[in-house]
Amino acid sequence: MIVKTIVAQGEEPMKRTLEKMKGDFAALRTGRANTALVENLKVESYGTVMPINQLAGLGIPDARTIEIKPWDHSQLQNIEKAIQKSELGLTPMNDGKLIRLSLPKLTEERRKEIIKITHKMAEDFKVAIRNERRQIIESIKQAEKDKKITEDDRKKGEAELQKLTDSYIKKIDDVLALKEKEVMEV
Repeated sequence: MIVKTIVAQGEEPMKRTLEKMKGDFAALRTGRANTALVENLKVESYGTVMPINQLAGLGIPDARTIEIKPWDHSQLQNIEKAIQKSELGLTPMNDGKLIRLSLPKLTEERRKEIIKITHKMAEDFKVAIRNERRQIIESIKQAEKDKKITEDDRKKGEAELQKLTDSYIKKIDDVLALKEKEVMEV
């Protein structure tokens, strides 16, 4: 019973890791408009730094355009500066009411570069999952040392944990495959 509790508690950080990966992948520029590209962009505003999604409404009028409509028009310049300073490589078009970002088509070279980046990111997230598994195994071994569980319970727990880890690694691979397909779509 204790082992199941330890494994269940250990699954939470794995879920968070997978969600973080999905968020990071959404923020990668793939040639298709996605508000995730800009929603966490930091903007200096009202004497503090805020994410852009707290200062403006974000929309996608077509597949290659992101519209940023500030709730306070006096923030247009600040938002524009933040976009220009960012590493997005996009040029904002300010018409006095809203900012439009046009995403250019990706070159074949850039697509391959993005795929390399996604593979590196996926590998980093797999390492994070394995590190979480290692921490859970330590907890299980500690419970055995403290005589809370038997050796058989420890072995069953480790086997169960390995299945859980394998399922999260597969989920990471699935998300990676989807992102690759999205990047290679012309």
